[in-house]
Amino acid sequence: MQLLHTADWHLGRSLHGAALLEDQAHLLEQFVDLVRDERPDVVLMAGDVYDRAVPPAAAVELLDDVLSRIVLGLGVPVIAIAGNHDSPERLSFGSRLLREAGLHLRGDLLGALEPVVLHDVHGPIGFHPVPFLEPAVVRHRLGDPDLAGIEAATAAVLDAARASRAAGARSVVVAHGFVSGMAESESERPLSLGGSACVDAEVFRGFDYVALGHLHRPQAVAPGIRYAGSLMRYSFSEADHDKEILAVELGPDGACTVRSIVLSPRHQVRCLEGTLAEVLAGAEADGARDDYLSVTLTDREPVFDAMGKLRQVYPNVLHIERPALQAGAGAPGARIDHRKIGVPELFSSFFQEVTGRPLDEEQHAGLAGVLEGLDPDAMEAAP
Repeated sequence: MQLLHTADWHLGRSLHGAALLEDQAHLLEQFVDLVRDERPDVVLMAGDVYDRAVPPAAAVELLDDVLSRIVLGLGVPVIAIAGNHDSPERLSFGSRLLREAGLHLRGDLLGALEPVVLHDVHGPIGFHPVPFLEPAVVRHRLGDPDLAGIEAATAAVLDAARASRAAGARSVVVAHGFVSGMAESESERPLSLGGSACVDAEVFRGFDYVALGHLHRPQAVAPGIRYAGSLMRYSFSEADHDKEILAVELGPDGACTVRSIVLSPRHQVRCLEGTLAEVLAGAEADGARDDYLSVTLTDREPVFDAMGKLRQVYPNVLHIERPALQAGAGAPGARIDHRKIGVPELFSSFFQEVTGRPLDEEQHAGLAGVLEGLDPDAMEAAP
């Protein structure tokens, strides 16, 4: 069976204030062409379809167009799950009706317990869609109050999926989560506000292929367990990432071969460094001046209207760094980028600054419990 594995489209996202929907549409046009050329038996979309729980109307329209062309126009079924950015209920709307057409949208835990069964010439294959799991929801749905943390919740759901498999049938998991030891990017929202967000790769044992989403760098966890990575570069920390779609061939014995396919973005996401004069001088020979840029200026003297001057030659400069103006970085009182600090660390720092003493062990545990119980939608970042 031929599979196309993709993930983390984040439709409706922006980069330093620049709306990316046209860039996403450009890439998804190529993705539809790829489905037409490859003729896979199924497309797997491993979560974070949208960038936030209530996506903009234009993002919903884009998804509707892309999925309609794949499922109705090309006759290729799609299995898509909710990630931590998606609203499970909104993504799953109409799912019972849509599955008759070949579109399988799973936002709820029950998706993993009700596999999608497809057939090839060698027999049935069970696809287990495992959307992003909230431990509290898993405890309630499985009736097990002792399940604590994402790893225990994931293991319990996958145990239930294993139990539902037909004897001798091949099986595929589509999941959204953070496997221990894998490489992160700045553009990924933390999965857990209190406690560990990671799961061990061992929880996925026994499945023939595991199509993962959440981490934006394409990477192999183990044979048969892969992250497809995000549709495009969503932060300047990803400037060196090659974004991929994974073409997977699942053999009659469950063995997989994986091939990477690269799409061509409308704009690359790049970083430049040098003095203002050097960067401006280099623009003349730069054949990609419309790319989205972060520029690190090494000038030590004041620079007047750096952004205005840069945008005369690079219209899509989105961010400027001035490291020379941050002397003493790392020393007490140095500037800190709070966007890169988690909520527990921010609160702990605030508590110590106000009270003059750090959180003790009991207070840390209480904070973790409060954060785990928060509604994820209430923590949504502003668009």
